[in-house]
Amino acid sequence: MTPALKRLLFWAPFALVLAVTLAWLFRPAAVAVDLVTVDRGPLAVSISDEGETRVRDVYSVSAPVPGRMRRVELEVGDEVVADRTVVARIEPSDPSFLDVRSAAEARAGVDAAAAARVHAEAQVRRAQAELEFANAEFARIRELARSHTVSANDLDAAQRRARTAEAALAEARAERKVRESEYQVARARLVTPATARQRTADCDCVTVYSPVSGTVLRIVTESEGVVPSGAPLVEVGNPELLEIVVDLLSADAVRVVPGQRVVIEAWGGDQPLAGKVRRIEPFGFTKVSALGIEEQRVNVRIDIEDPRERWQRLGHGYRVEPRIVLWEADDVLRVPLSALFRQGDRWAVFVERDGRAELRQVDIGQENGLEAEVRSGLEPGERVVLHPGDRVAPGARLTERGS
Repeated sequence: MTPALKRLLFWAPFALVLAVTLAWLFRPAAVAVDLVTVDRGPLAVSISDEGETRVRDVYSVSAPVPGRMRRVELEVGDEVVADRTVVARIEPSDPSFLDVRSAAEARAGVDAAAAARVHAEAQVRRAQAELEFANAEFARIRELARSHTVSANDLDAAQRRARTAEAALAEARAERKVRESEYQVARARLVTPATARQRTADCDCVTVYSPVSGTVLRIVTESEGVVPSGAPLVEVGNPELLEIVVDLLSADAVRVVPGQRVVIEAWGGDQPLAGKVRRIEPFGFTKVSALGIEEQRVNVRIDIEDPRERWQRLGHGYRVEPRIVLWEADDVLRVPLSALFRQGDRWAVFVERDGRAELRQVDIGQENGLEAEVRSGLEPGERVVLHPGDRVAPGARLTERGS
């Protein structure tokens, strides 16, 4: 054996140990990751937004006539009975002030009406005198006719004059009533607001009754004042017929159909309430979000299905958070969305196998923002990497955080 070969054999083990040591020292470190086990269980897909409770049928009681409304004596929350509970009383409004010219014309009208009334009174006295004379004349001629002193024609003429005088007196009295009415009309034009207020206690008021039985929800106009015809006064409704209205984005509203199950949360109770979608309104409206973005919204109406004893403290206009269940299943294979990432046009995950990362493509079905339904690519019990970073690659060594 040559000396060179002897030296090579002597140093070979040391070189091998050195190479292995260097390879071990410079090998890639295991990547610390969070792992989660893929399992089967229930999965529900839903949409949620802030909603508001409303009485299903709200009746707005308005003023049937213009006038001065007396102060509403009801308070919010009072019970009302249909066609029996008085909601408001409306009396005639005060006349307006007259300007100088109108006041002068009104006073002149009063003077003219007073003069006409005096003239009518004189005409009544004249007709009464004519009637008395005609009756006396008729009586004398009738006595003469009994002794055949005057002819029958004279008797008929005297009777005709008496009846004519009687009719003239009735005409004069009617004319006096007309002039008296004209005088009162002319005086009414001079009535001032102060004079009118002195007579309000004696006026006939229009009484407004509640159209339905229920509760006073809101008093629109409470204090005494002049109201026009049709002005809203009070809103009443039955709080037992409560519904929830939530305005969803139009893109979400098209996924909602009547009859879908609803979970009503954040209403103030310990447990959520059960509900059901009753109607999706056919028209949308524009609403500006808190960020100043215009959004198209659609109102969705929801019925509460739990007994009223559970939610009787809810009222009109309360805030709730309904969650509409679009799809649900009791036994599906689930994977967290945080474990998924895109690889080309498909979804993929890193599966932990024997301490190393294995790239696996999967087919995803329904997802709810936290978890997704796995249709193929994974098996129950396999563990996948959550939030895989750029250090996780196929074949990379993995170590679970906290282990």
